Amino acid sequence: MYREACEMDEGIMNSATEQTIYFYNQHPISCEIILSKLNASRGHLDALRPEELFPHDQDHYGGLAATDELARSAAIGKGTRVADFCAGLGGTVRYLAHRYGADVTGVELTPARVAGAEELTRRVGLQHAARVLQGNVMDAPLPDGTMDAVVSQEAFCHVPDLKKTLLQAFRILKKGGRVAFTDWIAHEPLSAEDARLMWEGMAIQPLQSIQSYRAMVEAAGFHIVSVTDLTNDWGPILKNRLAMYQRLRDEAREAGTPMGHDAFHRSYVRFVDLIQKHALGGVRIIAER
Repeated sequence: MYREACEMDEGIMNSATEQTIYFYNQHPISCEIILSKLNASRGHLDALRPEELFPHDQDHYGGLAATDELARSAAIGKGTRVADFCAGLGGTVRYLAHRYGADVTGVELTPARVAGAEELTRRVGLQHAARVLQGNVMDAPLPDGTMDAVVSQEAFCHVPDLKKTLLQAFRILKKGGRVAFTDWIAHEPLSAEDARLMWEGMAIQPLQSIQSYRAMVEAAGFHIVSVTDLTNDWGPILKNRLAMYQRLRDEAREAGTPMGHDAFHRSYVRFVDLIQKHALGGVRIIAER
């Protein structure tokens, strides 16, 4: 029975990995798209500055202000060693390195996002302080007790085992270090149809409530510093983001180029609707080791 259970768990993990990688390979924000937009606006890509990327590479809700809030809450400053779990194209990694003088290492599952992060970081000359490693946050490729802070933004919702992920954050943090993250939460259970749509379109795992998330963080050994319900803040942000995605699809249609992942678009429309209805929402959790 134990072996069968392990094989079942491994099958679930493999399925989640494949679905997440597929989702991000189809994502409407990519290194290529960012560089194309910059080339169109500048006429060339020579001597790019980090701040020129920030309007394009911050793939999380609330933009730089949201990252600043995490940085403040996690006491990130010059020389702080930071891990960014589920780092994507490295937008947060580069911002914390450039704006705060931190030394930042991202961990990202999707090979194409890791390659894109490396390209963007190289182009703005931040390799000395910012890097993204390919790896799984459930088994983070970082040594014990080496980080002052672990951050993540709206990404744990893709991870099949949050308990393992939080234990990894605890493991790599120094005593007194902080984990600071935002993520999706469910204020009420999703219907089977909505859960399937979120999985097929955005590789979303079963979502936690604020109460269950808080309990999970504490069970990993952390002391909770603050828990903030972001649902009302996310409402207008997500409406604007949906409008941006729809503009990108319209531009692609007019140009006769691929319009992106249709299942993503359908699920995102429904996601925004569920946020407006407060069925889904967001949370920011700060906790100390």
